[in-house]
Amino acid sequence: MFIINNKNYKGVINMNIKKIGLTALAASLVSVSAHAGSVSVAGGASMNTEGYSGENLNAGTTFSMGNQLTFTGSGELDNGMNVSISFVLDQNDDSTAASAAYTGGPFDSHSVKVSSDSLGTLTLAGEGGSSAASSIDGTAAGDIWDTFDGARGAVTAVAVSDSGPGDNSLFYTLPSIMDGLDVNLSYQPQGSGRESATGMGVTYTGMEGLTVKYATTDEAGTTVALSGDQTVWNVSYVYGPVTATVSESEFDVGTSTSDQTTSSYALSYTVSDEISVTYGEETIEKGGSTTDAEYSAISASYTAGGMTISMAIKEAENVAHGTATNQDFEYWSLGASFAF
Repeated sequence: MFIINNKNYKGVINMNIKKIGLTALAASLVSVSAHAGSVSVAGGASMNTEGYSGENLNAGTTFSMGNQLTFTGSGELDNGMNVSISFVLDQNDDSTAASAAYTGGPFDSHSVKVSSDSLGTLTLAGEGGSSAASSIDGTAAGDIWDTFDGARGAVTAVAVSDSGPGDNSLFYTLPSIMDGLDVNLSYQPQGSGRESATGMGVTYTGMEGLTVKYATTDEAGTTVALSGDQTVWNVSYVYGPVTATVSESEFDVGTSTSDQTTSSYALSYTVSDEISVTYGEETIEKGGSTTDAEYSAISASYTAGGMTISMAIKEAENVAHGTATNQDFEYWSLGASFAF
């Protein structure tokens, strides 16, 4: 204790010491953060107009917008490993209990990734992860069915099933084995009433213009009847301005009427660096049904800088695996998207 002019300065001295210590600590933390890591934000936005037509469904023109921000933080550890965290803000993408305080659930896909050249890449996806199969099961034609699935007038259009693992799943990409060959694994942990599920996928790009993808993943259902697997393959070849792509996804579970085979092809022509045109078709076969759901689409896009203007005309037939005329629809869209 110090007494100067009959005044007690103990508290003042202690306070100053604490301030000095905290200031030094804060400075050191800022210094380490600035040296070891970085934070970036990427965004996307769009303005769209679209319309549907068909028997018992004559939806008028509608307008919509898209808005999304992706936040990424990354850094290199002293042992040479790279660590990154990512999450997406996307209004009205989905709503969860964790984001119930925000209408539309803006807190979307998020993950933590650890990687190195010698060990490969390990990713824990809290939400928004894909299995080895579902990560490549987008059809060659671009999932035309997704435009029509759900309630459409008096019918409910079919949706494609997949082996998406849900939340809190692990994904691992092996280090390079050979030029042009990538191998990845997925693991869905055991859950209530179901076993764990594993998956494996390979991608080959060792021949100029050719890309071949193959993957298989367990479908972990809550019963034997709902359990099985998904197998996917996708082949694309680029020759000059033309790109040809074919794909197939087989979803096979204990209940045969839930089995699906989704096949697709697409041809794209690059008119110039800015303009491209694509035509594609999809077919969904369902176990126990003799009628396939069929889709076709033609689309075109113009890109300049970070802006893309696109248009599409799509048609769907037998969307509920039936032949009634109210299962046939048409769709058109026009939109502008911006990346920044």
